[in-house]
Amino acid sequence: MPQGMLLVISGPSGVGKTTITHHVERDLNGVFSVSVTTRSKTPADTEGRDYFFVSPRKFEQMRDGGELLEWAEVYEGLCYGTPLAPVQQAIEAGRLMILEIDVEGAVQIKKKMPEAFSLFVLPPNEKVLLERLRKRAREDEALIQRRFAKAKAEIIRAWECGIYDEFVVNRDLDHAVKEAVALVRSEMFLRGG
Repeated sequence: MPQGMLLVISGPSGVGKTTITHHVERDLNGVFSVSVTTRSKTPADTEGRDYFFVSPRKFEQMRDGGELLEWAEVYEGLCYGTPLAPVQQAIEAGRLMILEIDVEGAVQIKKKMPEAFSLFVLPPNEKVLLERLRKRAREDEALIQRRFAKAKAEIIRAWECGIYDEFVVNRDLDHAVKEAVALVRSEMFLRGG
């Protein structure tokens, strides 16, 4: 049976990481990890596809019981985490398990599973990143500037933390997708997958 692999993909808002992640998933027959969260389910959400929705108490039990590979408390006390069991099951079944996660989550994962392969998606430069955030036309300028400041800090943290195996610069989306797929395919080949 081929060896499975855990892939972590990170990058700031507006850099194209979700598009790249979906291409890697499709092209390499990967499995996308579904997070668990304490936030309320909306009508647009599908249980088990978008998130697993749990109570704060259940989340604490999962966290304290070692059932989460990583977790974070974010906006207004809401918690998000990666369930460990599906990750282990996919890897044991010889699959590529993909997590799209922030730098702090990636740091937690690398401590628990140092064999995870990690990619960080970068913008070509700060000016392009700011333009991409503005083109999304989802937020006002003040929120865009906050996201931009957070993105710059996240990029610095990604370089400094030393956990990323590869950095992919998204100058051109098609090229960045091909590069990410090639890097992951090569790593899987080296590992016997």
